[in-house]
Order: sequence, then structure tokens, then C-alpha cells
Amino acid sequence: MEISELNNIAAYAKEQVKSFRRSLDLDQLEEDIAALEQEMSVPNFWDKQEKAQKTIDELNQKKSALEELTQLSNGVSDLETAISLLREEEDPELMKEAESDAIALKKAVDDYELSMLLDGPHDHSNAILEIHPGAGGTESQDWGSMLLRMYTRWAEHHNYEVEMLDYQSGDEAGIKSVTLLIKGYNAFGYLKSEKGVHRLVRISPFDAAGKRHTSFCSVEVTPEIDTDITIDINPDDLKIDTYRASGAGGQHINKTSSAVRITHIPTGIVVQSQAQRSQFKNRDQAMSMLKAKLYQLEEEKKEAHLAELRGEQKEIGWGSQIRNYVFHPYSMVKDLRTGYETGNIAAVMDGDLDPFIDAYLKWKLEH
Repeated sequence: MEISELNNIAAYAKEQVKSFRRSLDLDQLEEDIAALEQEMSVPNFWDKQEKAQKTIDELNQKKSALEELTQLSNGVSDLETAISLLREEEDPELMKEAESDAIALKKAVDDYELSMLLDGPHDHSNAILEIHPGAGGTESQDWGSMLLRMYTRWAEHHNYEVEMLDYQSGDEAGIKSVTLLIKGYNAFGYLKSEKGVHRLVRISPFDAAGKRHTSFCSVEVTPEIDTDITIDINPDDLKIDTYRASGAGGQHINKTSSAVRITHIPTGIVVQSQAQRSQFKNRDQAMSMLKAKLYQLEEEKKEAHLAELRGEQKEIGWGSQIRNYVFHPYSMVKDLRTGYETGNIAAVMDGDLDPFIDAYLKWKLEH
């Protein structure tokens, strides 16, 4: 790497940090931190533990945003100092260190920019992610299990916690459906990019003739909404069924009918939960999932109406195809919305989704 390249990275990072400072409103951020710390100092702060934990999480998030910006500023200063020294005298060791720092600084700046694109009302929330194989039997169900692994690996890369809320095994292989709760700051903000139909093209391992098959799975993503949000649901609109849980790989299968399926008759929305051994806890979890889906449905209706008023043509409904995964006759994963593509399909299936998420968030700014 030449000194001119180091200088370009330093200039880019410096300009980006300036932009971040303007966008963040540092004075307001510091006031928010002080207010939250004051709230935590009251004697009865822990009387309502759930609310207290949310306050602590919010404080940590705001402090983290401020600290990361400070670290970026320090990184720019350190790189500029290294560049000045290198211009005065050649130093291979310092050059090697500066190159490493420059690469890390650019990645940190780009990651920070990505996090700032998440400004939706529920972007910071946990995510409920569902995978539903389409028609095609074993082939589509196997594709569902591949997507399950992909999202689980992505979550692990980000140190997010994954909780299996519902798992329906496939007849011969794969899954019939699965519901995950992915816990972590910005989980929904990132994963909302995955909502839609995912198409696989490959030589089927289940076809003795070795023919090429096309399979589809739909992925639904909803935020885990705040329990304080009120969603009115008429009990008469619900059909509630219980059944025996079927754990992944035959593990932790309940012998009683503790799993719960709730159908919201007016909308046709179906939610299922079998994570808990208690039928009552599964029912509560399923109701929370239903509320989240109904809430998002209303938000999408509002967005569609606003788009109509603005004369925009936006497809917001469920089920639109968003991405192709081609294993044969060539290797490629391509997002049909953003145009982003890669030939490293193995990395994608191992959870390397950040380039697709980054491209989607930037694309959304323009659409």
C-alpha cells in the first residue's frame, strides 16, 4: 500500500466522522445519557425489572455510539500521525502497522455508517424470523434447513442469541417450518432485509437422475414489539390448537400437547410456539408473535397508503422474490432488489450476509 492510499483512507474516514457527528447531535446524545443515568439513580428503579433492563440497554447503546465515535476520531488522528512520520522517513515496520490500522479503520467507519442507517422505530429490536418452504416436498424442505443454518451462523457471527420458538421437521429431510427469536441490538434492523422469497437452483441430492431443481422458501421477519404497545385482538377472531412438540433432531420432544398454534381468522395469520414445556407459556409466546405480526401489518398498510399518496409504486406485500442462490451450472448469489451479487456462495451459506444487508439498507435510502 502506498502513502497516497493511506492518505485517501484517512481523508475518507475523517469526512465520514464529521458526517456522523452532524447526524448524531452529540449535545442531545450526551443529554440523553445524563437523563438515563439520573433515572437509574432513583431508589425504586428496580421495582419494575423489565422496564429497568430496557433503560439500562438504552443507556449502554447510547454510550456505545458515543464511545465508538470517539474511537473512530482517535483512529483517524493516529493514522494521520503515522502518515506524517512515514513522509519524513521510510519505516517498513511502521508502514506495515499503518496499513493494518487503515484497513481496520475503514471497516469500522463503514460498519458505523451501516448502524446509523437503522433509524426505523423498531430497528433496534430483537427479530422473529420464520422460514416456510414452498411446494416441492423434500427438496424445498432441505432448502429451508440450509437457510436455517445460514441465519443461525450469521447470528453467531454477530454474537446474537438464537432461540428456537418452533420447529417442524420435514418428512424425509429438512424442515416444514421454523421460527427463531434472534436477540440482539439492531437484529430486526439488519434482518428486515431478508423478508421475501429465496430461490435455490442446484443439482438435487434427492434426484437419482441428477437433474437440476429449483426450490423456494419464504422468509418472514417481524420485530419483537414492546409489551407496552397495545394491540386489540378479539378472542372470537382466534382459532387456538394444541399439538405435541417436535424438537429438532428428535431432542426435547414433549410427550404432552404443550405446543400451541394460533390462527387469526380475519387475516389468516398463523403463529406457532413450542419452545416452552408449559402450554400456557407457549400460548403467551404465540400471542406475542401474533401481536407483532398484526402490528407490522398495520405499519405496512400505512406505508403503502403514503406511497400511493406520493404516487410511488412500491411492493410491500409478503412473498416477493428477493434473492437467487445458484449452485449449478455456475455459482452465484444475487439480490434482485439491489443488484448486489457474489460468486462465493459457500461464504454466504456460512452466514456472510453483511454485504447483502449493507447494499439493501443503502438501496432503501433511495427507494
